[in-house]
Amino acid sequence: MRMSEASARLARLFEGHRLTPTQRRIAQCLLRRPREAPFLSSVELAGLAGVSQPSVTRFAVALGFDGYPALRRRLRECVGEDRDERGDREDAPGGDRAAGGGGAPRANAYQRAVLAEIDHLRQLAAALADPAGVEAAGRLLAASRPLPVLGLRAAAGEAHGFAYFAAKVHPDVRLLDEGGSALADRIEAAADAGASALLCFALPRHPREVADALAVARAAGLRAVVIADSALAPVAAPGDLLLAAGVGTGLSFDTASAPALLARAVLEAMLDALPDAQARLERFDARAADRGIFLN
Repeated sequence: MRMSEASARLARLFEGHRLTPTQRRIAQCLLRRPREAPFLSSVELAGLAGVSQPSVTRFAVALGFDGYPALRRRLRECVGEDRDERGDREDAPGGDRAAGGGGAPRANAYQRAVLAEIDHLRQLAAALADPAGVEAAGRLLAASRPLPVLGLRAAAGEAHGFAYFAAKVHPDVRLLDEGGSALADRIEAAADAGASALLCFALPRHPREVADALAVARAAGLRAVVIADSALAPVAAPGDLLLAAGVGTGLSFDTASAPALLARAVLEAMLDALPDAQARLERFDARAADRGIFLN
């Protein structure tokens, strides 16, 4: 699939909006049908995207329109501009190749998602030119005994990965990846056991229970280190140490390569701040070799 100028305009229409996975499916459906999109009824679009008709209405409102008819008028403007500029070239053989000349193919949705992640990684690399925040986070986490690591719903995987590796160098890591009424108990138990900090992965769509858990942690005297998708993450508070890296929104579900890499940087800084970390790693490697845990 090659991306026409109309598709590019539609993509810009959706940029900058926090859409749910269902709404992203609708957006992707429109991007795949740029010339057909402005003439679809809400019922037809819902059928093509495999969603409900009210979801289409909510999608239009999420983009800032009063409803789907207003969005459809804007879609018609996008396609109308495309026709004015390009005439019937898209109807001619090879006409959908590109508007940029030379027949170069446009990036498809999967490629655009990868390219967006590359941009987020470049932004992270630029931010890490000043490593003070990451190093401060590493020292806080290294000093906390035990070390609670919080990540719920979409962020549970990041929390699990960090806790897995951190346990190789930190003597007491406690993974908190399930919500519910017992979560507050586990945070308070960590504080009672001597914890001084908590690492939280806060990724969209930010669950209310993450904000509640962080409030419990702060009330218990823990310093929150928060790895989030934005410096304006709704769960963070002024006293937190907030580290941000963007997430990709080009696919139905977020892609979080930059936050994952940022977490590894924090882990490295924590390792540097633990005086016995290298000895722990060497003991683990020796035991793993004795038990034949790994194939190489």
